[in-house]
Amino acid sequence: MDTISSDTACYPAKVVHGHIKWLVENGVKRIFYPSINYEAIEDKSAPNHYNCPVVATYPEVIDKNMADYFFDNDVEFYHPFVPYDNDDRFIMEMTKFFSGSRQVDIASTENIIDSYHLGEDKRKYTLYGIGTDILEIYHALDAGRNAQSVYKKKVAEAGDAALKYMREHGKKGIILSGRPYHIDPEINHGIDELITQQDMVVLSEDSVSWKVRAARPIRILDQWVYHSRLYKAAIYAGKHDDVEVIQLNSFGCGLDAVTTDEVDELLEQNNKLYTVLKIDEGANLGAAKIRIRSLKAALEERKKLGEKSGRINVPYVRRKFTKRMKVDGYTLLVPQMSPLHFQYFEPIFNKMGYNAVLLPAVTKESEEEGLRYVNNDACYPTIVTLGQIIYALKSGEYDLNKTAVFMSQTGGGCRASNYVALLRKALKDMDMEQVPVISFNMVGLEKNPGFKLTLRLMKQLVFAALYGDMIMKCLYRIRPYEIEKGSAEAVMKSWFDKIVDNCVNLNRNQFIENLNAIVKDFDSIPIHEDVVKPKVGIVGEILVKYHPNANNNLVQIIEEEGGEAVVPSFVDFFEYTFLNKIYNYSNLSGTYKDMLTNKAAIAFVEKYRKHVREACAKSKRFAPDHHIEKTAANAERFISVGNQCGEGWLLTGEMVNLIDEGVKNILCLQPFACLPNHVAGKGMLKALRQYDEKANIVAIDYDPGASSVNQLNRIKLMMSTAFKNLEE
Repeated sequence: MDTISSDTACYPAKVVHGHIKWLVENGVKRIFYPSINYEAIEDKSAPNHYNCPVVATYPEVIDKNMADYFFDNDVEFYHPFVPYDNDDRFIMEMTKFFSGSRQVDIASTENIIDSYHLGEDKRKYTLYGIGTDILEIYHALDAGRNAQSVYKKKVAEAGDAALKYMREHGKKGIILSGRPYHIDPEINHGIDELITQQDMVVLSEDSVSWKVRAARPIRILDQWVYHSRLYKAAIYAGKHDDVEVIQLNSFGCGLDAVTTDEVDELLEQNNKLYTVLKIDEGANLGAAKIRIRSLKAALEERKKLGEKSGRINVPYVRRKFTKRMKVDGYTLLVPQMSPLHFQYFEPIFNKMGYNAVLLPAVTKESEEEGLRYVNNDACYPTIVTLGQIIYALKSGEYDLNKTAVFMSQTGGGCRASNYVALLRKALKDMDMEQVPVISFNMVGLEKNPGFKLTLRLMKQLVFAALYGDMIMKCLYRIRPYEIEKGSAEAVMKSWFDKIVDNCVNLNRNQFIENLNAIVKDFDSIPIHEDVVKPKVGIVGEILVKYHPNANNNLVQIIEEEGGEAVVPSFVDFFEYTFLNKIYNYSNLSGTYKDMLTNKAAIAFVEKYRKHVREACAKSKRFAPDHHIEKTAANAERFISVGNQCGEGWLLTGEMVNLIDEGVKNILCLQPFACLPNHVAGKGMLKALRQYDEKANIVAIDYDPGASSVNQLNRIKLMMSTAFKNLEE
């Protein structure tokens, strides 16, 4: 238990710690536990084939939280990121790994020793030099793939046998749907036996999912391999009167906020019942028994009434934003993410011919709307963002027949890529399906004829984001020390029109002049030069990091408590996503085309960002931002750049940047059950504290049910430590 870094991680993740410790206690000296972002493609019609973020990257948590335990027990722990989804690249990378020439893995081993100050490492790391070759790796992979195929065939045959037995004996079948680890009795607590005790036959989702083809697209972004099986299993149940579904959901599984809604929807359209059982480490199955008995009773009653399955399997048809809608002046609602940056976005969209409206600050009422219409297991940013939109649509202020919603979508492995799908479900539930949802993405997920991401618009948004970063840096640096209260905000407001004008006209010389003038104006504000305040870094999930209403006005609290907030650049998040593709080409299964495209994207942003750095370098008060490559290098001292889900390695890299810059007080913000933050946030805190004993890092969960008093107390405790450290 002492090595578990996040108490809100799912039970299967917690079990890993005990399993690893058992291996060590039983004399195992070499443990190979690879990190796998992408599963092998099972369904070519699915948009993507991600692994669960926790399953994919949890070896990093084990490495950073059991490093001293491994060192003391002379255990070699290997956790490489591997391109499991591409056999050719897998063979190439594993050949390098076993020959000791895969530098990212060698460096990772050395870095953990340095960060933990463990001393001389006498372990030999023998896997790095066992002398294998490409041919041997090829044969090993081929044998593994064949064994997996044989296993899948046996599962399918077992499913067929169970279906035959079920029908010959007139019994009901239950597809006990979940993930592969749910087959473990320790995880499922014997729920399969509870079902068979009710004289029903148990089937696994992968024993039947291969029998159907999902009509594409389905409503949600079907991007996780294990979940694709769940959806197809639900479709299979919808075709048969004698088969039902019970879905197992591990407590704290953020992704199941997406899957449970979709499975429910697929079953409902086929007149089927849906049962979900939430399980964790508790082994009391009283409630589960009642649910299963109730399901059986309901099925018997439905049989008497002659209820039949709908046998529906049709593609989801979304409402597109058309060119005519743009011409007709549809109101385009844009939810807030970072007010200091998004204040410039609305006028840009309007100048481009869109009738954009930036939604106002999040309120308690809008949060309640989010809870009413969005799965409550969804992360806090989902509830906040969608609640904001729903509240606006229900306000009566907008003509619903001439209104659309604009939402960003990364397409990454985080559940945030399904905000769009969750909103569409809410619109359906509210009878507002006529409202189009425009996905703003750069990965080709969806296209709308009435909205086009042109090169000019991208450039304008880059200008706006860079201006937002500059304003944020200057405002947060000066405001805590200003002699005349309100002077820093007054300077910010004085620049609004000039910034918008430049974002529209894209005059580069004016951009450079404005940046230098902004710095000069903030440099000229009289401040208490002799006052020293503790600096507090703010890192974490992107919405709670930048949106004051999502983090309960954290910057304001820090300033009221006598500190100075330091918030890393907004633009870094986008450069982080670009850099990932370069890393993937070098070390995983990324393509040459993606590498070149994203290398060009970084160059495009840096062409203008360098002027921000130059302006700050001339200042007496503002330090230039790190280059994203430097942040990645800092992150790699603790975590692999293969961690790319959500904020991924960027979160760790930002904490290292802050510590190295002397900002040792850090608030790490995450929504409850934010899977990437279990790894890159909370999962790295032990290593960072070992790296710098003065690191005063506090993790804070944000959730509609979270106590703001508890959050405030944690902040005050962190500030108390910060002041003590300042006095030393």
